[in-house]
Amino acid sequence: MRYPVAIALLAAPLLSLAVSGCGGMPRQGIARGADLYDTCRPCHGDKAAGNPELGAPPIAGLPRWYIEAQLGKFRSGQRGTSPADVEGHRMRPMARSLNIEGDVGSVAQYVASLPVRTASATLQGGNATAGAASYGGVCTVCHGADGMGNEAMGAPPLVHESDWYILRALDKFKSHVRGYDSTDAQGQQMATMSSTLQDHQAMLDVIAYIRTLRK
Repeated sequence: MRYPVAIALLAAPLLSLAVSGCGGMPRQGIARGADLYDTCRPCHGDKAAGNPELGAPPIAGLPRWYIEAQLGKFRSGQRGTSPADVEGHRMRPMARSLNIEGDVGSVAQYVASLPVRTASATLQGGNATAGAASYGGVCTVCHGADGMGNEAMGAPPLVHESDWYILRALDKFKSHVRGYDSTDAQGQQMATMSSTLQDHQAMLDVIAYIRTLRK
């Protein structure tokens, strides 16, 4: 009758490993991602709606693949290393704090699960008709005619993004603050594409057109 006791004693540590993961590593997934998001909350907000004063974009509902890719770039130095990239310098240590295997995927999974929040317009003066021509000639091939992005091209969806953030990103690409690292293929491609928007008005125009794609 001692066998059940022995089996129970053997099963206890195995059950502990199943719950916590091998070697005491935390379990991964949305629950782990929700805990990790506490690091992101001060800038991106409780609902990941962003904060323009901090230059932190809304990220709720972005595709998991895109969040993972950008965190990977911050971690490797492909993004956030230009001396002029203030927000990038803030993001790099945050991304690098995700140093347990699976943590990047977990926080990306959590953020991607949050409801998409279509940002209100904050910019004025854009001409959507003029912007349509620029978008069709420059942006469609990667971001799609509907602005929903393309994973194969590494191009994120644009339709629900804040207008102020798109403008700031275009400014950074045009000045090579983004695309600064020579190994960042998508960043350098975007720097080239954004240079075709000749001035501030052209950027406002294309952003005004992107807003018309919202459904």
